[in-house]
Amino acid sequence: MFDDDKEPHPLAGRAADAVIVLAALAPAFIDQATTDTSSGAWLALSLYALVTAGALAVRRRLPLTAFATTLLALGTAQVVCAAAETKLSPLTVLPLAFALYATGAHTPLRRSLAALTGGAALVVIGVGVNHATAANDWRGGSDVLAVLSPLPAAWGLGVAARGRRDSLATAERRADDAQREQRLRAERAAAAERTRIARDMHDVVAHSLTLLVVHAETMRARSAELPPWAREGVDAMAAAGRQATGEMRELLGVLRGTTGEAAPRTPAPQLVDLPRLVADAEQAGTPVRLAIDPEATALPRPVQLAAYRLVQECLANARRHAPGAEMTLRVRTTPDETRVEADCGPPPREHRPAPGAGVGLAGLRERFTALGGDLTAGHAPDGRFRVTAAVPTPARTGGDHLAAG
Repeated sequence: MFDDDKEPHPLAGRAADAVIVLAALAPAFIDQATTDTSSGAWLALSLYALVTAGALAVRRRLPLTAFATTLLALGTAQVVCAAAETKLSPLTVLPLAFALYATGAHTPLRRSLAALTGGAALVVIGVGVNHATAANDWRGGSDVLAVLSPLPAAWGLGVAARGRRDSLATAERRADDAQREQRLRAERAAAAERTRIARDMHDVVAHSLTLLVVHAETMRARSAELPPWAREGVDAMAAAGRQATGEMRELLGVLRGTTGEAAPRTPAPQLVDLPRLVADAEQAGTPVRLAIDPEATALPRPVQLAAYRLVQECLANARRHAPGAEMTLRVRTTPDETRVEADCGPPPREHRPAPGAGVGLAGLRERFTALGGDLTAGHAPDGRFRVTAAVPTPARTGGDHLAAG
């Protein structure tokens, strides 16, 4: 190989250029010592080397220019030296081989073939000028043909290298197209699945929530016939149903990809909203002890939202699996981590736990894992159920950028 197939790094490219220039010109200087040691021959070789060194340095970017410059320099040097009856080393054709390879490797086939044909014509013209200007003993003939005949092989190697490079580029483009098509199919399949899930949630869950709110509002309309404690329970049930319905609509918008058309009208819940959530749980019959570090309210919104959802899920599970059991909730933060702990007392002996889907805590675990933390949950020997989640505490100066998540 006379040249590399791909454009190298600038520093590596300059080093490669220096090596190629040295490999192309050094043999001629070495052989010149046994060919002709006259000052005229060394001067002609030095000027030729200076011109061809510059031409070879730009052979990738300007291959045709490099080839034409090298060929003209070689022809001029040989004709002038023959007229002056001095002789240059036959190895001066090596730079022309490098230039021919670059022409085949970095030029379209038709243009490089035209350049090869034009170069052959220039050689014929140069031989004619040589015959017209030099003495009989210094006229080129079959010896010129013998020296130059192997050079088209360098051009053929360049053309083969260009074809290989084009084939690799085509294969890479096809692979990229295949990967892009695969990603598009996966995205379309995911979008179809989200649409199906959204449709099922709308048909089942949203419909049931709407009926719940309607029944609660009907009972509120007849609140005069209810005892005071029942009125408060009905109000809490109606408020919880409306909140759940609103959050369900937002979730359906996310699943259907229409969040831009139906953006949430209220901010996401934060830790400052936990007392209201606890008050609703206490009205529903779950005694709760809540402790929140003041520094926790300054945490980034994704962390606060994850903590709020964890408390919300634990309170819902407590009402379902251990009605009346006391809940202890703690949100503690240190410079290193923020911990959310939920401790639910054992269920009453006569209570039969309601079956659950088991996806609530799994989804919360994924939420905390996405924030760089973890979540553990399980039963204690005394029958209590404990949930502990921890997430690294972001720096106060850089945490707000997480809010966009």
